[in-house]
Amino acid sequence: MASPLVWKVYSASGEHIASLRDAEDAAALVGLHDDGKVLVDGRIVWREGKEEDRAGNSYDFAAGVMYQRRAEHHRAAQARWLNLQRAGVR
Repeated sequence: MASPLVWKVYSASGEHIASLRDAEDAAALVGLHDDGKVLVDGRIVWREGKEEDRAGNSYDFAAGVMYQRRAEHHRAAQARWLNLQRAGVR
């Protein structure tokens, strides 16, 4: 079974800080840093200090952005897979 700890928080220098179950927890943790980032499924979904607001100002807002970006990445991956299947690549 896959780990439920999919939200990975990293420092700006690339040091892994924590793996978490919930995006809100990742937002709270990255909000403690000036320039950290959150990855999920290997893709960046939040860069503290580069977004329109700080994660520490609203965990719910930051988590919503992270969920939205994760869904966008997932849809893009599905579209790529579907295009490969239509092209006959297996």
